[in-house]
Amino acid sequence: MLVEENFSLKPHNTFGLDVIANLKASIENPEDLKELFQADRYRREKKMILGGGSNVLFTRNFLGMVLKMEVRGIEVVEEADDSILVGFGAGENWHQCVMWAVEQGYGGLENLSLIPGTIGAAPMQNIGAYGVEINQVFHSLEAYEIKTGKIVRFYNEDCKFGYRYSVFKGPQRDKYIITRVYLRLSKKPSFNISYGAIKETLDEMGVEELSLKAVSQAVINIRQSKLPDPTQIGNAGSFFKNPVVENTYFDSLRAAFEEIPGYRLDEEFTKVPAAWLIDQCGWKGKRFGNVGVHDKQALVLVNLGGGKGKELVQLSKDIQKSVQGTFGIQLETEVNII
Repeated sequence: MLVEENFSLKPHNTFGLDVIANLKASIENPEDLKELFQADRYRREKKMILGGGSNVLFTRNFLGMVLKMEVRGIEVVEEADDSILVGFGAGENWHQCVMWAVEQGYGGLENLSLIPGTIGAAPMQNIGAYGVEINQVFHSLEAYEIKTGKIVRFYNEDCKFGYRYSVFKGPQRDKYIITRVYLRLSKKPSFNISYGAIKETLDEMGVEELSLKAVSQAVINIRQSKLPDPTQIGNAGSFFKNPVVENTYFDSLRAAFEEIPGYRLDEEFTKVPAAWLIDQCGWKGKRFGNVGVHDKQALVLVNLGGGKGKELVQLSKDIQKSVQGTFGIQLETEVNII
């Protein structure tokens, strides 16, 4: 196992922030975790798991050890007539795994194409896009329990999935390190094209017969048209969660703002697009020194080159205050601020 000192994290966070970690260790298997947590030399070091660095905002150098998740492998574990259970190493790239499933003809992930990050990070916040969330295909995961050094299995119901939430962001936060994720994919896929502009994009593509590849490509086209490439402009995708409000409150908002969009979740709650709220407050395309709000998607904060994490945090707070003052809604950050 390789441990490096004074390790630059600039290539390992999609904001492209120039920060340093005191130590960095590559985790290629669960045994590496046992070695690190039991070694006297590293036991007292503050530790942080880093996958693709696509959902983190560093405001300073990391005074501890970054554990770079590099557990690899894709393995078919179980096969039935209509489904297949696949195990993925937590360090595998999410989008590449989606492409693998699409190529194999296994459905369930195509709407989640082009989401940055790793497999291991996906269930932590129950990633989702275009009407699909990972909990819909999630079977289980294996995780290293820091306190005991044991590998523990969590099944779907154990994770308590919610909107961009799991127990690993709540009561089990910082207690486990995910090493492997198991997803049950469909051999007879059904297509979800009702959300967003998928159907319209498929029509523009001239698609006459639906397929996993077509739906995946439509999602990729939509994301590329709206979201900046992190290799060109530093960003972490959606910076804020879409807020969920009570239906009665949403109805009062609609009375004041007739064009406000909303998606009824049930008889009690409605989800409101955060991007619309931010755009209405005039933030879209605004630039403040080396940071700003993307000109095509108000939900995305960007580092235009040379920006600092603290500048992005201040910008996010200013946006939150503005939305709160206009709509009475408190936006929550989706990005983890370090």
